[in-house]
Amino acid sequence: MTTEIEKDWAERVRAAVAAKTPLCLRGGGSKDFYGRAPAGELFDLRANSGVLAHEPTELVVTVRGGTPLAELEAVLAEKGQYLAFEPPHFGAGATVAGCVAAGLSGPRRASMGAVRDFVLGVKLLDGRGEVVKFGGQVMKNVAGYDIARLVTGSLGTLGIVLEVSLKVLPRPVAEATLRFELDEASALRRLNEWGGQPLPVSASLWHAGTLHLRLSGAEAAVRAATQRLGGERVEDAQAAAFWAAVREQSGAPFALDEAADEVLWRVSVPSTASALALPGRQTVEWGGALRWLASTEAADSIRARAAALGGHATAFRGGDRTANVFQPLPAPMATLHRRLKQAFDPAGIFNPGRLYPEF
Repeated sequence: MTTEIEKDWAERVRAAVAAKTPLCLRGGGSKDFYGRAPAGELFDLRANSGVLAHEPTELVVTVRGGTPLAELEAVLAEKGQYLAFEPPHFGAGATVAGCVAAGLSGPRRASMGAVRDFVLGVKLLDGRGEVVKFGGQVMKNVAGYDIARLVTGSLGTLGIVLEVSLKVLPRPVAEATLRFELDEASALRRLNEWGGQPLPVSASLWHAGTLHLRLSGAEAAVRAATQRLGGERVEDAQAAAFWAAVREQSGAPFALDEAADEVLWRVSVPSTASALALPGRQTVEWGGALRWLASTEAADSIRARAAALGGHATAFRGGDRTANVFQPLPAPMATLHRRLKQAFDPAGIFNPGRLYPEF
């Protein structure tokens, strides 16, 4: 059923198309720093809020896009459940639609999967002012499933996320965090060794000579892994605060020297890749598959090194947000992106240039 908000918003979209007015889609604005600089007339999406359905036994929740992420997490916590991809908020105003549109996952990404792996379906207001649905509320419903996943990480360039259905999971029964004093090469070697073993590793972070490793799961499994791996056990409250800071990318591992015009680079590479070996302060996450680099090094050099290691680099925070923030796309992929944009937003009014200058 189409709500009054959806009808009003559809009229506004059609009016914007007729007037050729670009629209800047925004929820809480907590991720304005991410991607290229926002442009267009502000379209506040927070009024479309509320949890529509939560089926704890089915492990699925359906919410309106403007629902505060913290509100959804509180509802899930009451039933002992959570969003297993551990999404960062970056501010109290973070919304569910913003979480999906940004497509950013937290410390559990390597062990539990990314945002797109938990998106079961979306209801979207497209660039023609039409309400369309993709996917459903169960994993077996594959009708349009890939389209629902495509919306994830699109930064609002394909349409307004009106509703989203997400898979949820029970919270782990037990957790423990271990700390090891290791150099980067040794940490990468250990992480890859542990990654090939049946260990309940749910997060890892190496920075400045120290590796933190989180274990999550059944009490017996966590206890056995703790005894096997050794290291120094971190007190639970301190560990919880540490991983919350990692999720929000705050603290020393992600700090920038603004006076030096540093940029925080997010470099995705195979977990087995060697060290970046680039100037700057480095942090390793996701079992070696995510490398953070705070540096003044030229973008071309960083992207060339990432490509040489089999990955790609994103200027995550800081720097010139009017330049190419994301790794330039190969020609065939760029063509596919343009076709998707044309199909969903033919007039090009939604968040123009947020992903790439041409769309």
